[in-house]
Amino acid sequence: MSIAFFFPGQGSQSLNMMSGFNDMPVVKETFEQASEALNQDLWTLMNGEDSTALNETVNTQPLMLTAGIATWRVYQQLHGQLPVMLAGHSLGEYTALVAAGSLAFHDAVKLVRLRAQLMQEAVPAGEGAMAAILGLDDDIVRQVCLQAQNELSGTVAEAVNYNSPGQVVIAGTAVAINRACELAKAAGAKRALPLPVSVPSHCCLMKPAATKLAAAMEQINISKPQIPVLHNVDVAVHSEPETIKQALVQQLYSPVRWTETVSKLVADGITEFAECGPGKVLAGLAKRIDKSASCVALTSVQSIESFIAAHVDS
Repeated sequence: MSIAFFFPGQGSQSLNMMSGFNDMPVVKETFEQASEALNQDLWTLMNGEDSTALNETVNTQPLMLTAGIATWRVYQQLHGQLPVMLAGHSLGEYTALVAAGSLAFHDAVKLVRLRAQLMQEAVPAGEGAMAAILGLDDDIVRQVCLQAQNELSGTVAEAVNYNSPGQVVIAGTAVAINRACELAKAAGAKRALPLPVSVPSHCCLMKPAATKLAAAMEQINISKPQIPVLHNVDVAVHSEPETIKQALVQQLYSPVRWTETVSKLVADGITEFAECGPGKVLAGLAKRIDKSASCVALTSVQSIESFIAAHVDS
């Protein structure tokens, strides 16, 4: 049976998030490689007591990429079946490209640190916001955003993460997002939850960051993926290095089309998935997107061994 792997992004991080892999030396080795590349002790940061530092965008992005690749390497060491497709949610797309052999781990760690810095610099702290809108159709969420923003004053509200039916994340300027939350509730949303983030990801406010990321990307070597990667921005597979770079740059200011990503894989006959990295967010979304989807979160050695055993000769 064909399987696909998902790599989580920002929001799935937590202190001690790799504790299920304490007996696997390759996990510590992977963190040491990343720490050396950044000249920062990521292992200590992850296993400390300061969740504030862990949740800073410039730390979260390299931490999540490193954790995802460490989990992937454990899966490989345990001789798991090779997936036929990879996908990553936002930041997780970089992890997927590393797993696919398209992007060197050393380069990726530095690249996502830069990406995080550029995102933080693009919008001053306190001016941007994100919120999760639950229980509204996508079209109504988009209408709410249009009503909430004001082109004359430069306020922005956009639907940016289509996570599952009835769960859409919006992003933009804080005043417009607050207004959009009020309008969403009035339109019948079950909930409109402000998210504890300082960067309004995947909206047009990230275009200045994308321009700088594109310039940095010119110095990065990307090769054809050995395993196809389904990209966020267009729900398509790309094999040409330049096209992959363009997809990563556009991803910064474009919506994450996760519902379509999972739906396309199911339509192509793939219903067995594994979430490769900390947390269980994507496993939960997969089931809400399509009832026929089965997604296991690989959060420990035991969960990986069980997943591999269930797919032997399948």
